[in-house]
Amino acid sequence: MSFVDTPVLQNERVRLEPLRTDHAADLADAVAFEDLWRRAWYTRIPAPDEVPAEIERRLARQAMGEMAPWAIVDPATGRAVGMTSICSIAPDDLRVEIGYTWLRRDAQGAGINPAAKLLLLTRAFEALGCVRVEIRTNWHNHQSRAAIERLGAKLDGVLRSHTRMPDGQWRDTVVYSILATEWPQVKRGLESRLAYRG
Repeated sequence: MSFVDTPVLQNERVRLEPLRTDHAADLADAVAFEDLWRRAWYTRIPAPDEVPAEIERRLARQAMGEMAPWAIVDPATGRAVGMTSICSIAPDDLRVEIGYTWLRRDAQGAGINPAAKLLLLTRAFEALGCVRVEIRTNWHNHQSRAAIERLGAKLDGVLRSHTRMPDGQWRDTVVYSILATEWPQVKRGLESRLAYRG
C-alpha cells in the first residue's frame, strides 16, 4: 500500500473522494461563499479562479510521491465543500502530516472536519502503520488551533518565522502531533464526540 494512494474514505458525516479536476466547480463555489479565500488571510486558500490550478498542483505533488489529496464531500448534498491531504510523507520514518485542509464556511462547525480527521487518522495509524501524525497551522489561526486541540493532538512547539506567506509576511507555524500510542484514546474521543453531535 502506497502512502500517496487515495481510496474513498467515508463515514456518516463525510466522504473523502480522490481529488479530481471535476471537483473544481464545487470547490470554486465553496471558496467564493462568504469570500472564504479573502477572510482566511492566515492560510493558503485559492481564489475561485485559482481552484483548477490548485487541484492540478496537488495532483502533481501526488504523482511525485509527496501528497495524497482528497476532496471533502458533504454526503447530504453530494457536493465538494473543501480539500484535505496527507502530506509531508516520510514512509521510512512512518510519519505523515494531515494538512492543506480548508472547508466552506457553512460546513465549518457541522462535524465534517472532525469526521474527516477521524478517517485520515484511521488511515494513517491503522492502514499505513504510522507512529506519528503531525498537524500544523498558523499561530494566528485560533479556530484551527482550537479544533486541533479538540482532536486530542498535543502541542510540540512553535516554529517561528517558518514559512513565507503569499503576501510576503512570515508565518509562525504551530506544530501538533498524535502518536500511535495515543491513537486509541484519540479515536475513542473522536468517535464519542461524533456520536453525540446528533
